[in-house]
Amino acid sequence: MKVRAYKVLEGLILFVVIPLSFMINYSIWLKLGLGVIGFLYVVYVLTVVEKLPLNISKHLNWHLFLKQTLIKFLLIALLTTFFIWFTNKELLFFVVLNKPKLWLMILFIYTVFSVYPQEILYRTFFFYRYETLVKSKIGFVLLNAALFTLGHLFFKNNLVLVLTFIGGLLFAGTYQKTRSTLLVSIEHTIYGCWLFTVGMGNILGFPS
Repeated sequence: MKVRAYKVLEGLILFVVIPLSFMINYSIWLKLGLGVIGFLYVVYVLTVVEKLPLNISKHLNWHLFLKQTLIKFLLIALLTTFFIWFTNKELLFFVVLNKPKLWLMILFIYTVFSVYPQEILYRTFFFYRYETLVKSKIGFVLLNAALFTLGHLFFKNNLVLVLTFIGGLLFAGTYQKTRSTLLVSIEHTIYGCWLFTVGMGNILGFPS
C-alpha cells in the first residue's frame, strides 16, 4: 500500500505538478533546473532502483514495426500537407527549401534532446512504474496520452495539444505492443521531423 501511494504521489509530481508549474511566469532557469532534476530522478529510478537495462533488445519485429509505421506516416503526411496547403501554403516545406542548414539543425536537436528523453520519461518510465496501477489497458493508454498532452500545455496552443494527444496515443500504443524505447523513439522522430519538414515547426515552438 505504501509503495502504491508513493508511486501515485511520484506520478502526480512528475507528470502533473511540474508540467503545470511551467505555465506560471517564473525564471526559465528554474524551470530548466526542475526539468533536469526530474529527468535525472527518472533515470536513477530506472537504472538503480528498478535495475531496468536501457539496452537495445535483440528480438525486435522490425518488419511489422516498419510496415505499421509507414502506413501511419503516409496518413499523417497526407493530412498535414493538406492542412498547411489550405491554411497557409506559403509555409509548405518552407524551411527545408529555403533554410536547409536550419532544418537539419532542428531535426538533430529535436531528435536528441527532445524525442529520446520524452520517450524515456513518458513511455519507458511511465509504463514500468504505473502500468500495474491501472487495470484497463485502453484506460492506461488514454491516461498516458492525456499526461503527455499536459506536458505540452506551456506551448499555449490548441493545435499543439491536439497533435500531442494523437501522438501520445500512437506512441503509447506502440510501446505497449513492443516494449521498446528504441522503436517508439524512431516512430516519434519520424512523425515529429515530418511536422517540421512540412511547415509546422513554428507552431511547435521551433524557428522557421
